[in-house]
Amino acid sequence: MKYLKVNILLLLLFCLTSFSNAQTKEEVTALKKEVMKYKPGTSTFLLRGYAHSGLEIQNDNSTFVGGSFNPIFLWRQSSKLLFESELELELEDGETIINLEYANMSYFINDYITLRLGKFLIPFGTFSERLHPRWINRLPSNPLGFTHAEQVGPSSQVGIELRGAFDVMPEREINYSIYLVNGPNLNDGSEEPEEAGKLHYDNFEDNNKNKTIGGRIGVLPLADATLEIGISGQFGTVGNSNSEYQNVKAQLYSIDLSYVKNINFLKSIIDLKTQWNKVEVDKANYIMEDGQQERYTFDNRSEAYYAQLSIKPAFVKNKIFSHLEFVGRYSKLILPTKAVWGNKKTQFAFGINYWLDWRTVIKLGYQTTSITNKKNSPTTDSFMLHWSLGF
Repeated sequence: MKYLKVNILLLLLFCLTSFSNAQTKEEVTALKKEVMKYKPGTSTFLLRGYAHSGLEIQNDNSTFVGGSFNPIFLWRQSSKLLFESELELELEDGETIINLEYANMSYFINDYITLRLGKFLIPFGTFSERLHPRWINRLPSNPLGFTHAEQVGPSSQVGIELRGAFDVMPEREINYSIYLVNGPNLNDGSEEPEEAGKLHYDNFEDNNKNKTIGGRIGVLPLADATLEIGISGQFGTVGNSNSEYQNVKAQLYSIDLSYVKNINFLKSIIDLKTQWNKVEVDKANYIMEDGQQERYTFDNRSEAYYAQLSIKPAFVKNKIFSHLEFVGRYSKLILPTKAVWGNKKTQFAFGINYWLDWRTVIKLGYQTTSITNKKNSPTTDSFMLHWSLGF
């Protein structure tokens, strides 16, 4: 019926246009508006993403790695509705692993407010949301504490978010995000005593009735927008409902800074990135080992931070040198020393990148990682050669 009505209205519009001398302009305009009410909406689909592969040499071992493929799907149904999703396909332990990095819907309420619902990258600092794609990350590896294996702070979660930006004065901007999500859950050690007290962030279904609230405020205090300073927080209950851990809460904090500037006398672009994450979990008693009733507790506090500086001589006349980029990074991970999984790690990483174009890079990196745990303090040296591209 809907399309029949549209066809009838279009026919009437054609007749009115052909014999406009018998009708007023006002009537024709009114009919056009009526037709537009039933016109199907236009939509736009876009495929983006990134991929990487490479070679890594660690102490006495060497292996080709990567073959990962991260397609990003963007579908704009109208000027106000957007759907986005990222899949991660990678090789791990001889198998192909498929993960849903995020999938969410956005509604642009106005120029200052956007509503998102679904699984989205959490604006807890900036690394997970903005810098984690392989071709954007300036080194072949992530900083300590910003990996899936050892994670201090969330990367993506399921919930609802309001975000946006606005000017507080001429050429001075504030961006913001506030969200309500399922939040992380606490490993109580009942099944994995070796991980008792750890937070798991990929909580697709909440383990309690309380929701986690969080947000970030970013300030760009300079007129040229070269500097951004951000503060993030996330607070909520992490223990399972109807258990002895049901009142255990976690407080997460983050501070980030970004400074990107053209340095004329060096004919180069410098890019400084730094972020500090801290996680505090309420004290609780955990099972010491399987089959034993002995309990133990500890100060459940974790920290991770890094500082990274890159210099790209993009404006020199030499065509080869202008495609190079030099990177250095220091990162540190501090996990609870009295926990079974506790340790401290320090890492220095250095790299030389060659940009084939603005989103295709070959990265040569070296990093040394020192680990301090209860038994020994080993050091691991790694050489990495990665080819990453965004598309």
